[in-house]
Amino acid sequence: MSRIKYYYDPKTCKYERYQRSKWDTLLNSLGFLSLASVLAIVFIIVFNLYFDSPKELMLKRENKELKLYYSLMEEEVGKMNEMLADLQSRDDNLYRIIFESEPIAPEIRMAGVGGTDKYKEIREKGLNQEKLIISLNSKIDALKRQMYVQSVSYDEVTELALRKEEYWSSIPAIQPVLNENLNLLASGYGMRLHPILKVRKMHSGVDFAAPKGTPIYATGDGIVKSVTTVFGGYGKHIEIDHGFGFVTRYAHMNDFMVRKGQKVKRGDQIGTVGNTGSSTAPHVHYEVIKDNKFVNPVQYFFQDLTPEEFDKILELASKENQSLS
Repeated sequence: MSRIKYYYDPKTCKYERYQRSKWDTLLNSLGFLSLASVLAIVFIIVFNLYFDSPKELMLKRENKELKLYYSLMEEEVGKMNEMLADLQSRDDNLYRIIFESEPIAPEIRMAGVGGTDKYKEIREKGLNQEKLIISLNSKIDALKRQMYVQSVSYDEVTELALRKEEYWSSIPAIQPVLNENLNLLASGYGMRLHPILKVRKMHSGVDFAAPKGTPIYATGDGIVKSVTTVFGGYGKHIEIDHGFGFVTRYAHMNDFMVRKGQKVKRGDQIGTVGNTGSSTAPHVHYEVIKDNKFVNPVQYFFQDLTPEEFDKILELASKENQSLS
């Protein structure tokens, strides 16, 4: 019950009862409603700032779960990358070394793709977690490409394994002349004094000094690539293609016993020692070429030598003396 209000009337010198007008009542009501509305708005704002609605709570839970699943997927991708790196390392540093095959170039292993915006559709959708989605997709795509490259590499290694017997038969693994006492190697691979120019030059093979007519043997299975006669340089010489990147050359020969295109086996006689071309004494100049690069032939003399004999011939080949051609 509202309190009754009075006011003093100077004319009547009495306290008269205060009568509210309708306008006053309306104004008071409007003021109360305005204040109530303001307080309600303030309350709602404060409540929304510090308390989440059920929908917001549900969305936050979903975001939290999505981030958890994303982190777990990233962790799995990381583990798969580690496994792939281990496979790649074994491929380059074990399998390909065993089979004398060149490691895969890093830029090929990375298997990059450019030129097109592969994730254009994702960007056009305007998703809230666009960066996370694109990042994870990019990592998965890179992993797929690298796994494909690795699978192709293993196909190649498998092919090499299946051809293992052929491979080992093709390696130039013996000396080109019979050298039982290890006394025929006259000059090794490397910088040597040229017998004619009398200056130090790269000697791309090894020289075996032997009497004219001494048999020369193929050091591995292969096909005779060329049978050539020139007046200078190598003189009469033969090249044999052994496959797997191996080519051997036998220079300064006296006679040929094979023809171009003929298949030979390791140990087959292909000719005899001579003194043709730029040669200062009867000998055979023997070279091994692997993947179009000269290599030290002595490193491949492992089939007809004991470990002790190999150490001895390695020591003889390392002496920096004068070559015979």
